Amino acid sequence: MKLTPDIVWTLIAGALVLLMIPALALFYGAMTRAKSALNMIMMVMTAALLTALVWCLWGYSITAGASVSGFFGSPFDFFGLQGVEAGTGLLSAGFGATFAMITTGLIAGAVAERFRFAAWVVFVPVWSTLVYFPLAHMVWGGGLLSDKGAVGSVLGAAIDFAGGTVVHISAGTAALVLVLLTGPRSGFGQDRSQRPHSLPVVMLASGLLWFGWFGFNSGAATTVETAALTWVNTLLAPSAAGLSWIAYERIRHGKPTSLGAASGIVAGLVAITPACATVSPIGAIVLGLAAGAASAWAVSLKYRLALDDSLDVVGVHLVSGVIGTLAIGFLGTGAGDTRPGLFYGGGPDQLLAQTVSVLIAMGLSGVVTLAIGLALKQTIGLRVSEADEAAGLDITEHAESAYELSQFALGQAGSLPTHSLSSLQPARIPEGVSS
Repeated sequence: MKLTPDIVWTLIAGALVLLMIPALALFYGAMTRAKSALNMIMMVMTAALLTALVWCLWGYSITAGASVSGFFGSPFDFFGLQGVEAGTGLLSAGFGATFAMITTGLIAGAVAERFRFAAWVVFVPVWSTLVYFPLAHMVWGGGLLSDKGAVGSVLGAAIDFAGGTVVHISAGTAALVLVLLTGPRSGFGQDRSQRPHSLPVVMLASGLLWFGWFGFNSGAATTVETAALTWVNTLLAPSAAGLSWIAYERIRHGKPTSLGAASGIVAGLVAITPACATVSPIGAIVLGLAAGAASAWAVSLKYRLALDDSLDVVGVHLVSGVIGTLAIGFLGTGAGDTRPGLFYGGGPDQLLAQTVSVLIAMGLSGVVTLAIGLALKQTIGLRVSEADEAAGLDITEHAESAYELSQFALGQAGSLPTHSLSSLQPARIPEGVSS
């Protein structure tokens, strides 16, 4: 079989999605305090490594194998990728692995600076096996929510072109449950040092995420028309959302922040992910404006609710994921073989299908995450000790530090005053901390 343009594009798109994993690691790492930056990077990268292996062994089979009552595929049909068609079949399986790898990493940001690394290493493969793979089967593998499934055949298939339900809603819900189980960081809401230690890196990483997201959203396109629409929508929605977020900050708090701009970009990317092939460019702008403002508002609530979603996985990925998924029922143009939304003359059927998919994704992820979290809490424990948290997880969990600043480099020779790492932090806590 010779290489064809569509195969080459899938190879490139998969590489773009893979780039999003270190981009996410840098994004999250820069948003923590310096003393736990490496731990955050390790959690994202380790999640990717673990998920890649379990995807190969049984995850792809659970996603694409023969359906078991519409809930999951047989884990034995393609165990170890045996029996997968050589060439395009194997490439499709590899492309799907990158989506699973970044999904588990997204959850890490919610429990930054206090979650035990050992607990995380156990959580990731169990959660992906019991939540991500079955949900991917329900939506993309011919399961419950597809047009062949028990729910989809009655309500119509739920639309999730690139992972609003499967990726962002499932990860955002899991993040919420883990935040509740783990509890807040010591001094949450009062300790002024709990803020991003490197905003320039946050901005750079948001740009790298945006770059990779073009492969994330357009990689599954099978026609020129779909590829063009998803690419343009992936450009417009985060642009609108970034502006919407900083406008919210300006109106409510008096100053727009760079962190808010980065947060808004990610919120817009999340919102357009499920809808990128079914809304018009104008619809993408509308969706981005709504997602940016809504996620900014949701993030502002965490201090009132004493909910230490450290890097705002819930406020960005869950909230904007739900908005993007439900928006298809309103803004869907009826492109391809999809049904138009309410604003384009369609009935309520597509909105109902989207709503049911949101509820199923949240229910599955919420219940299973709670069970896994409680089991871990009663056995190896979920969070580090208060002393380890104060010292920083880089040293206590990994015996490393992100920044080796010698006394000379800190100014002992007289060029600079000697500072602690905490005193080198930014001067204030920005309102929005995105995931």
